[in-house]
Amino acid sequence: MRILLAEDDLITRRLLEAQLKNWGHDLVVCSDGQQAWEELKRETSPKLVVLDWMMPGMDGLTLSREIRKLETKPYTYIILLTAKSRKEDVIEGLEAGADDYITKPFDPQELRVRIRAATRIVQLQEELLAALRASEFQATHDSLTGLWNRYAILGILQKELSRSDREHLSIAVIMADVDHFKKINDTYGHLAGDEVLRQTAGRIVSSLRPYDSVGRYGGEEFLMVMPSCSTTNALNIAERLRSTFEKNPISNAEGTFPVTLSFGLVVVNGKDCQNTDIIIGRADESLYKAKNSGRNRVEFGGEIPSHCSDCA
Repeated sequence: MRILLAEDDLITRRLLEAQLKNWGHDLVVCSDGQQAWEELKRETSPKLVVLDWMMPGMDGLTLSREIRKLETKPYTYIILLTAKSRKEDVIEGLEAGADDYITKPFDPQELRVRIRAATRIVQLQEELLAALRASEFQATHDSLTGLWNRYAILGILQKELSRSDREHLSIAVIMADVDHFKKINDTYGHLAGDEVLRQTAGRIVSSLRPYDSVGRYGGEEFLMVMPSCSTTNALNIAERLRSTFEKNPISNAEGTFPVTLSFGLVVVNGKDCQNTDIIIGRADESLYKAKNSGRNRVEFGGEIPSHCSDCA
């Protein structure tokens, strides 16, 4: 466990440092409160801290209060070191944000037990946050491709539409579909089909800008949301993607086989239509036009005009 130790008294600091290292902990050692505060403001700061109550620059109570204002995750567990043992002092320390306290001169066994308890709590909190992050990822991402799922990508589209409305920026929406996907499944098997979808997702992501978003809309369909993107740029991106798939077959354990995509594209400009159903519908119509026109092509569904009558 990484522990931040802040103690201005050299002898006490050396004793604490020796004990904690002997128990297998990694230490960030500070000689005053201000130095400790600078360390604790870092994103990678230790989440278990041992603070002396009386320190120059910033005392343990003040430092505890400032730590609680940071609202960091996972939670920072604070142990106060103090020569004060009156009930009133203990209460004051705990009210300042400390989780535990140890009186000086400290007993090594008591210190070890309290550090062990603090370590368990910090580790449990980290495990809980990891589980929460995993749950959030599963709720918003497609399990096969790792892309945003349908619900999430539609939410991103709505958010970007609101932003484009405020900032008078264009936003491009592309619907893409793997051509003859059923034939791929029937010919090469469903595992090969899954691999096609995974590799397709990876190629799309690598071809888009860092601030663009892509989600698996359903089956073999992918929805791309590209903020601040002109019609010319959007068409270039879609055509580059189409060409990439046409020129680079997909390979898996079963062999190499060609895969192409069809694309339907629309652009919304400035204070335009905010109805995602209409925008998706227009992109979908363009996609089906590409399919009906021979596949492996990009169809532009036009720019949705300002104050779209369908949204009135």
